[in-house]
Amino acid sequence: MNRKRLLSTGWKIALVLLIALIIVYRIYFAPVSVQSCAVKTGPISAEAMGTGTLEARVRATISPKISGRIAQVLVDQGDKVIKGQKLVLLDDEDLRQQVEMAKAEVSVAHAGVEKAVSGIKSAEATEKEAKASYARISQLAPSGAVSVDALEKSQQQMEVAQAELNRAQTAKIEAEKLVIKAEASLQFAQAQLSYTVVCAPFDGLVVKRNRDPGDIVVPGSMVLDMISLDELWISAWVDETLLNQLEVGQASKIVFRSDPKIELPGKVVRIAPQADRETRELLVDVGIDRLPKLWAIGQRAEVHIETARKENVFVIPQRVVVWRQQQPGVFVIDNGRTYWRKIVLGIQGKENVGVAKGLQPNQVVLIPSSKLPRDGRAVKAITK
Repeated sequence: MNRKRLLSTGWKIALVLLIALIIVYRIYFAPVSVQSCAVKTGPISAEAMGTGTLEARVRATISPKISGRIAQVLVDQGDKVIKGQKLVLLDDEDLRQQVEMAKAEVSVAHAGVEKAVSGIKSAEATEKEAKASYARISQLAPSGAVSVDALEKSQQQMEVAQAELNRAQTAKIEAEKLVIKAEASLQFAQAQLSYTVVCAPFDGLVVKRNRDPGDIVVPGSMVLDMISLDELWISAWVDETLLNQLEVGQASKIVFRSDPKIELPGKVVRIAPQADRETRELLVDVGIDRLPKLWAIGQRAEVHIETARKENVFVIPQRVVVWRQQQPGVFVIDNGRTYWRKIVLGIQGKENVGVAKGLQPNQVVLIPSSKLPRDGRAVKAITK
């Protein structure tokens, strides 16, 4: 009995040890399936990323120059317009009456000038006659043919005629001034009338309509909002630490959040010389070469500005880099085992990074998971 019991106990212990050995082998020695990728050779670009909105370089608020009631709004948002096209009409009945009254005042003023001219002609004739009469009497006075009283009376008549001529000439000057004033009033009334027609200042697109017929508007109140289609760009906020890497003309990729799978080409057009004091970001305007099929001003987008580029370098995904003691490295797979190897990083792109030293072309590296293997661990690489 004791021998059987000992044999049974021995078999149980052996079984437990075997199971333990199997567990230890699988945990510490059996090859582990891991995801891997090969080191590639090719170009890589460093990018500065920013987020912003689609904006127009030229934008205008359409507003009347005078106060009034809107009679018609001739366009709507989404309409394309050309320079000089009528957009808004104000009620012009009162102003038309004012123009007619100003025209009547001009006519009256011109009639006053004509009357003054006639008065001058009459005064000139009277003066001429008085001068001739005084000349005759003055010649006869020394011989005593005429009395002194007659000579004095003739002189007085001549002086009165000259005064009347002066008065007529002054009346003409005043009448001409009234003409100038009336014509100025007419021009002002006509200008006010012309302001009842609001026209497009440039070729463009109406992006917003704020008013309808019947509304009362004043100068500065927005009726329409329009943009020029000649130049559209993404006004993107970029971290100020990247300023020394930015230059006008740099190639860029633009991704609208409405369709993140499509990258549209562009280039840096303008860099703001002032950063936001709170966010420590600055505005970079990135011109877009081709718009998506559907777009909207103010639409959100991301820009990826190419700040550096190198050709024919070793490239790996950024996610395979494992840092140890502030040193970058990767798990290389050699003869079925993986080892951490220090590398020297080069240009870092959006998803990939260039490797200056430490790797060879087509070398297989491990894609880390949540649990990193120890050095020398046997692995079974699954190429991705």
